[in-house]
Amino acid sequence: MLKEKVIALLDEALAENESLFLIDFSISPLNQINVILDGDHGVTLQDCMNISRAIEHNLDREEEDFSLEVASAGATAPMVMPRQYKKNVGRKIEVRTEVESLEGNLTAATQEYITLEWKTREPKPVGKGKVTVQKKQEIAISDIKEAKVVLKF
Repeated sequence: MLKEKVIALLDEALAENESLFLIDFSISPLNQINVILDGDHGVTLQDCMNISRAIEHNLDREEEDFSLEVASAGATAPMVMPRQYKKNVGRKIEVRTEVESLEGNLTAATQEYITLEWKTREPKPVGKGKVTVQKKQEIAISDIKEAKVVLKF
C-alpha cells in the first residue's frame, strides 16, 4: 500500500516538472524509500527537495514509519534510458555492447539509436605509416550493455 501511495505522489510531483524523469525507485522491507532522478537539463538540489517534500508531506508517519532519500543519477552512473542519451549529445561517452567497447563523441540520439563519432589512427591504404581517420557508427540502444559519460578533469 505504501508503494502505490509513493508512486502516485511521485508521478504527480514529476508531472509538475516535465524536464525531470525517474531512473530508479525502490522501497526496502524496512520502508526505506529511494528515488533516483535525472533531468533533461540536469537535476538541482532544489529539484530533489521539491520531489522529497511532495512525497514526505503527503505521507502520514503515524500510519507508516519510513525514511526517504531523493537523489540525482551520479555523473558516472550508467545511462539506462533513451532520454539520458539525448541530454548527453555532444559529450564523450564509453559504450559497451556484446561485441565491442567504443569511446567517442555522442553526436545524435533517438529513442532507438545513438550515433558515436571518434578519430583513430589506421595504416595507410598505400605505403607505410598511419593516417588519422574519422569514424562514425550507429548503435541500437537495445544492443548497449552499458554506457557512461567520460568525465574529463
